[in-house]
Amino acid sequence: MTTEMHSTPEERAAKRVKDRTDVMWHLATYVIVNVFLWLIVPQAAFWVTVGWGIGLAFHVAYYFIGDDGPENPRYQKYLAEERSREEQDQT
Repeated sequence: MTTEMHSTPEERAAKRVKDRTDVMWHLATYVIVNVFLWLIVPQAAFWVTVGWGIGLAFHVAYYFIGDDGPENPRYQKYLAEERSREEQDQT
């Protein structure tokens, strides 16, 4: 928490974009790998799906409970929010 207080709005916005991208890649990988596992080895796929699903659920929960580069369209939105927050703190 202290690190966030000393970072710039740009750094905080970039972190938010990265966090979202990481969750989406995790979800995509989970779906693709599990589809192939269910097609190839259905007996073992159940336990992989359940175990990995628990890990994915924690990752998604962390993303939504917790508070991402400049080329991401959401970056500007987050950056504006962070700058607004910083301006309010200074007044």
